[in-house]
Amino acid sequence: MMISVPEKPPVLQRILLISLLLLLASCGTAKNNPAAEDLGETLIIFHAGSLTVPLHELTAEFQQLYPEIEIQTEAAGSRTTARKVSELNREADLVMSADYQVINTLLISNHAAWNVLFARNAMVVSYTENSAYADEITAENWYQILLRDDTIVGRSNPQADPNGYRTLMVWQLAERFYNSPGLAEELEQASPLENIRPKETDLIPLLQTGDLDYAFNYLSVAVQHDLKYIDLPDQINLSNPAYLDQYQAAVVQLDGEEPGDRITRQGELIIYSVTIPNSAPSPILAELFLSFLFSPRGRHILEEQGQIPLDLPLSSQWDLLPESLKQLVGPLDFN
Repeated sequence: MMISVPEKPPVLQRILLISLLLLLASCGTAKNNPAAEDLGETLIIFHAGSLTVPLHELTAEFQQLYPEIEIQTEAAGSRTTARKVSELNREADLVMSADYQVINTLLISNHAAWNVLFARNAMVVSYTENSAYADEITAENWYQILLRDDTIVGRSNPQADPNGYRTLMVWQLAERFYNSPGLAEELEQASPLENIRPKETDLIPLLQTGDLDYAFNYLSVAVQHDLKYIDLPDQINLSNPAYLDQYQAAVVQLDGEEPGDRITRQGELIIYSVTIPNSAPSPILAELFLSFLFSPRGRHILEEQGQIPLDLPLSSQWDLLPESLKQLVGPLDFN
């Protein structure tokens, strides 16, 4: 059955269409309904590398509901992902970042109107059973093991990937926590340029082949790829709101949007976020996917993959959200 609402304003058309499709999906009839088939478009998602596995599960299930929709996903470091839109003028329907500040600083407000925070994470040290000193490393001695001459330590590029600059923050916080002056610099020297990759998931094959012994990564990535990992103390792993004031003592300088610009980033909680760029070719599809992502089923898939969803997605630009998302997202006041 086709539903036509030509006399309605575009916003109401969008709300009605998305509401209808979600209702049909919950009844298991979307794939047989012409309204769903008429959405035979392409959904383009640019995303952080650490979201690769959860997105594989999310898009597979979403496509079962709407098989006429083609989904294209493209992973990169979050800063690289945002710059595909802001600097290269590439079209995407969704940009998903491992750091909400990436979207805030590189996309809002010239390239996107709003930003929704939806999941969190923690920093860990990942390794395998074949890593040097795998039988010795603990949450207490991890930095001493990594500083040994015969261990090979990797990390991601801080200019391209939030995991990379969060690694630098972890080192600064560890120096304070363990009262070990110079520790951050020593750890940086122990992870030289040849051991740096564009994003954190690029380090996984190197761990698995033994080309790296240890890598700084997210808890979710370690879980998804069956890696061993060291739970770092909450005081340094950027996951516990109780230590936010301590995290802010860590400071990293990053390249800005324009050549020569510099951005100062302070340590804070690891929070993932998502937006629909202003230039999105299929914004209705993007809204529909976010409605699925924020639904109980979408949240369950995230949780299964070690990507812990926020109790409620939040946005400091709540009044600018599409109407279809306002009922799923809460307002966030940073003041």
